[in-house]
Amino acid sequence: MSSEIDNIRNFAIIAHIDHGKSTIADRIIHSCGGLTEREMKAQVLDSMDIERERGITIKAQTVKLNYKAKDGKEYVLNIIDTPGHVDFSYEVSRSLYACEGSILIVDSTQGVEAQTLANVYQALDINHEIVPVLNKVDLPASDLDKTKKQIEDVIGIDTENAIACSGKTGEGIDNILEQIITSLPAPKGESSSDLKCLLVDSWYDTYLGVVILVRVIDGKLSKNMKIKMMSTNQEYIVEKVGVFTPKPIDINELSTGEIGFITTGIKVLSETKVGDTICDAIKPLKEALPGFKPSKPVVFCGLFPVDSSEYQKLKDGLAKLQLNDASFSFEPESSSALGLGFRCGFLGLLHLEIVTERLEREFDVNLLTTTPGVVYKVHLNNESILDLQNPSSLPDPTLIKMIEEPWIKATIITPDQYLGSIIKMCQDKRGIQTNLTYSGNRAVVNYELPLNEVVFDFNDRLKSMTSGYASFDYEIIEHREGDLVKLGILVNSEPVDALAMMIHKDFAQKTGKEVCEKLKDLIPRHNFMIPLQAAIGGKIIARETIKGFKKDVLTKIHGGGATDRKRKLLEKQKKGKARSKQFGRVEIPQEAFIGVLKINKEK
Repeated sequence: MSSEIDNIRNFAIIAHIDHGKSTIADRIIHSCGGLTEREMKAQVLDSMDIERERGITIKAQTVKLNYKAKDGKEYVLNIIDTPGHVDFSYEVSRSLYACEGSILIVDSTQGVEAQTLANVYQALDINHEIVPVLNKVDLPASDLDKTKKQIEDVIGIDTENAIACSGKTGEGIDNILEQIITSLPAPKGESSSDLKCLLVDSWYDTYLGVVILVRVIDGKLSKNMKIKMMSTNQEYIVEKVGVFTPKPIDINELSTGEIGFITTGIKVLSETKVGDTICDAIKPLKEALPGFKPSKPVVFCGLFPVDSSEYQKLKDGLAKLQLNDASFSFEPESSSALGLGFRCGFLGLLHLEIVTERLEREFDVNLLTTTPGVVYKVHLNNESILDLQNPSSLPDPTLIKMIEEPWIKATIITPDQYLGSIIKMCQDKRGIQTNLTYSGNRAVVNYELPLNEVVFDFNDRLKSMTSGYASFDYEIIEHREGDLVKLGILVNSEPVDALAMMIHKDFAQKTGKEVCEKLKDLIPRHNFMIPLQAAIGGKIIARETIKGFKKDVLTKIHGGGATDRKRKLLEKQKKGKARSKQFGRVEIPQEAFIGVLKINKEK
């Protein structure tokens, strides 16, 4: 093994949201001379506008830096800056696979939070060495001893060598770099072996086609080499090899232990499966690397253009977004109330929000989103199982044996004064408490909850009831049988597919009543009476009525005795109303759909 590989350190930066990952990455890049003073900007690795505006990282980014240590040796540092949000945890998992160690950043004013735990456990699962860093020591609220004790109590990592630093002032950055050299292991691998590479990530570039981020495990990857993707058995010629410093720089080859990018003229992202193994086409490997589980969408909702003429624009926008985000899926669907649109799958609500915001901003489409829902497993009497994404396509109840819904394991970390209200909210949402521990005055509570109850507003309510101090993280565990029903909404005896929802039987009546009341306020009056009904199967469980306009047809008749003529006119009006009720279409305005979505959020 060459001495060069001993001088490489590959590490990920992991932390909860807003604990300073991207800022510390900026400082490390600056102190290693990756960019000049003029080229530096805040969050240099967050390339999307939306990342910079919201101050969050969505895509993991990599940088190769050269560092001269105090012992006089030159080292190569490969950093991966990872997202902190639960919706993008699959980005974190694949970034960790490409590294041997992690820097764990904990905000010394906030302490350990839910996402800190989730990310550290992922790193420990794959035997990472971890360097704890306590950030934001320049703030008056910083409490190092308390934070160290929390890390030891909650996570169980020794904090004797924890480094105090400030991403803002740059204090302690040199200590982090020295600790990386001494504490983190060099990559293992044989440079003389046949090529073995892990495909870490891929994205679409307008000029280069698909750019593939790789970690070389054994052998060398060089320009003009013929490579093979093991999952698809396709062969390609490497056109370009490079590294990010953070600017992309072309090189001739990537050697064992290095992280860099290649392009091969691939035009479609689906040909590059994340976690795939790349090998030499002339000397293929017998066994692929274990790779990682593909990310599966967990939240589904319909996206419809407000103006139906923008359908093609929306379709093009979705296709372009999918080029850079393989974790999001869409298929066409049509709704009698909303027209043509798409059923889209997301990894969570933040992912949904980011995608819809990018569609509106980058492709200038006005969108209407239907109620987000989860994937149910419907077991039919004939032993077959359906994956149900859209409540309106639920089969006849007589054919159904049972319906299973996804459950999650949630970890909530909160100051203990808010614990009572959090436990009450979790119980209202059918939660089962599995664990409760304390570290100082903060409680760590674990719940098992149905995902359906969490997708709407759980995080928003949690933040508002705890003044933003609680943090929440979840992972999907399994599908369990639930007493679920399809709540249908009928307007003028016609079912409105866009308002149908799957709901637990206990909450159906209350929700049906609320939806009908809300629609009564939002649908304008017509010339005829409109009944609004909420139904489960053929049974109506709630009803409201929008009264029709009544025109006074009797004003033209003078004199007292013309009762026959009055009766005839009233009969004629009645027939006209009956006919218009039979043939008249009730126009449901967009505000009505948005209003019903808001009910679910407010509940």
